[in-house]
Amino acid sequence: MRKTKVAVAGLGRIGKIHLDNLCRNCDGMEVVAVMDPLEEAAQIAAGYGISEVCADFDELIAVEGLEAVAICSPTDTHAEYVIKAARAGLHIFCEKPLDLSLERVKEVLQLVEECKVKLMLGFNRRFDPNFERIRTLVANGSVGDPQILKITSRDPGPPPISYIKVSGGIFLDMAIHDFDMARYISGKEVKAVYAAATVKVDPEIGEAGDFDTAVITLTFEDDTLAVIDNSRKAAYGYDQRLEVFGSKGMASADNNFPNNHSLYTSDGISGDLPLHFFLERYQESYVKEMKAFAEALQTGNEMPVGARDGLMSIVIGLAATLSAREKRPVLISEILS
Repeated sequence: MRKTKVAVAGLGRIGKIHLDNLCRNCDGMEVVAVMDPLEEAAQIAAGYGISEVCADFDELIAVEGLEAVAICSPTDTHAEYVIKAARAGLHIFCEKPLDLSLERVKEVLQLVEECKVKLMLGFNRRFDPNFERIRTLVANGSVGDPQILKITSRDPGPPPISYIKVSGGIFLDMAIHDFDMARYISGKEVKAVYAAATVKVDPEIGEAGDFDTAVITLTFEDDTLAVIDNSRKAAYGYDQRLEVFGSKGMASADNNFPNNHSLYTSDGISGDLPLHFFLERYQESYVKEMKAFAEALQTGNEMPVGARDGLMSIVIGLAATLSAREKRPVLISEILS
């Protein structure tokens, strides 16, 4: 089988994960180049037998024979890099969000379409086996007519304040995954958003203009409801749960644990805390995500997470931000108008 030549832009935490999965778990892909300004980039590349290490994105996309690129660089570079890659005729995997400006996102997506290249957005939670199973149970009617979707997403600790100042806020850097999951699990579009948010974890987060605790209610076009709760800090670790309640019953997915033992003593019942953070919790989903990208390139099929998915997650995030600040429900049509 002929291998697709791909490059990786950005070797931070997520870039290293995607690089490793492309090299070790995607037989149809050949990583021919990486890009990162850090000195350790050459050492990382050498560990995978990659000789081409680029200092900037223009140099990367000019690598001879390159067919695709995985963009794992900081958020404020995503739109620019996607535009350059599309104009170079390269297929693209890009971490979310595409940009923090809706107009910019629309501009980028239009260009991608005009250039006739494939684009996949990095919503890895869709590929988690537990969540995939819930999606199947909803789609095949096992829970009947869905009525309430509940998503809990709480981090073990907040990111640095320097990150929060440029991330777009809790609704665009954290809850954006949950907005995508709500659409994915339900198979429906959101028509209205109401978000209540506050600062309960760290006053500095509030001083930076963000929230660290939020509850969001989504109303879908058929009036199905979703409730999402977010916190920047859960004392017991990374809390990722999902539940769908419907006319025939309920389907739920609990946290993942290092093992499923329980200790029963006279003092009570105890067990391990959930897997610590997203790198551990979603390890398998990252593998499946990159395999899906590789398969779409090899087969010519549509990308499993496409342009509209990226657009709508940002639209819902912007609606939630506006709702929290103005303390009122916001219609999706307000954001899209």
